[in-house]
Parts: sequence; C-alpha cells; structure tokens
Amino acid sequence: MKYKYILFDLDGTVTNPEEGITKSFAYALEHMGIRVEDRTELRKVIGPPLLQSFDEFYHFTKEQALEATAKYRERYGDIGWAENEVYDGVEEMLKNLSEAGAKLILATSKPERYAVRIMEHFGLAKYFTMLCGADDYAKDRSTKEQVVRYAIEQNGITDIGEVIMVGDRNFDVIGAAAVGIKTIGVLYGFGDEEELSAAGAIHLVKTPQELTEYLLSER
Repeated sequence: MKYKYILFDLDGTVTNPEEGITKSFAYALEHMGIRVEDRTELRKVIGPPLLQSFDEFYHFTKEQALEATAKYRERYGDIGWAENEVYDGVEEMLKNLSEAGAKLILATSKPERYAVRIMEHFGLAKYFTMLCGADDYAKDRSTKEQVVRYAIEQNGITDIGEVIMVGDRNFDVIGAAAVGIKTIGVLYGFGDEEELSAAGAIHLVKTPQELTEYLLSER
C-alpha cells in the first residue's frame, strides 16, 4: 500500500449525520429568530466548522455565532449526535484497510468529544489508531487544517508523502493541502464532483468499496 497513514473525515465520509446536524442547526437558528421551513437547505452546513457556517451563511457577529453554537450543541449533545448512520460498506472498508496494514486516523472538524462518542457508539473506533477532532468553541483547533496538523503531530508522522486524506467536501481537500497532503474525494457524501475536483482532489470514488480498491491498488 502506497500510503501508510489514511486520514478520514467523519461527517459525510464515515457516517451520514444529516438528520442530527440539520435539526440541531435549525434549532439554533430558531433560537436566533430565524425559522427554517426546509431542512434540506441546511445540507450546506455539513462539513465546515459551526462558527464558519453561522458567519458565512447568516452573517452573525462573533458573539451571535458563539450563542448559536452553544444552542446547537445543546440539542446535538443530547440527541443530535445519535441521529446518525454509518454508510453502507464503510465498516468493511475500514476493516479491510486496517488488516492491510494502514494506520487509520480520524481527522474531523467536529468537536473531538462528539467524534469519539459517535465512533464508539457505532463500534468503529477499534479500526483507528487515533480519533482527532476540534476543540470546543474554536480555542486552538477548529479548522480542517488545524485538525490535520494536530493529527500529524500527535501520531509522530514525519513523512507527509506517506499520508492521504479522505473526505467529501472542499474543506477537507483545502485543509489537507495546506499541510501538504493530497485528498481522495468521496461522492456518496455531501460534496459533488465539481466541488471536489475544483478544490484539487486527486481521485474521486462513488462507494467505500471503490475507495478500498483504489487504496489497495496504490502499491
């Protein structure tokens, strides 16, 4: 296998979090006086950090974004995290890659405490060397670039050429590229071919099985 370390995004790559994220985001927006009639319009917030979404899509001030984030986590931390499902074929993919000798590392912009809870809940943590996520409220580690750098440092990786990122949004591709890491884009998540290709993904796959085959063929 060409890549010794495989960094995986969580939302849209390992699990489908749409219900929990969009319901919790709508809950936060309603608290801020904004009612969402169609939750599908909130699919755009799946992937980037919460503060970034509140700023970019709703033009909240920093104080408003922090208030909305707290409200989001009120619901998400209670029930939203469990309104989630593992994509078909993902566990088999993780098992096969792990057995082939790859070291799997989770690198998500989701707060690490939620990421750990989700991965343990679905029995997927056992396939990973480490579960890396953001810290709460963007104190030191919130962007994908910061999380990827953290994952690299914590695992003592010195050769970036041995690392590949796997994600479904342009944020994954751009964040990894800032650290010098290439990305494989998955099309079963929330990003499309145009978004991932424009961001610089080196290869696109439609299913977890395709991803396994591609990675195992890279020798």
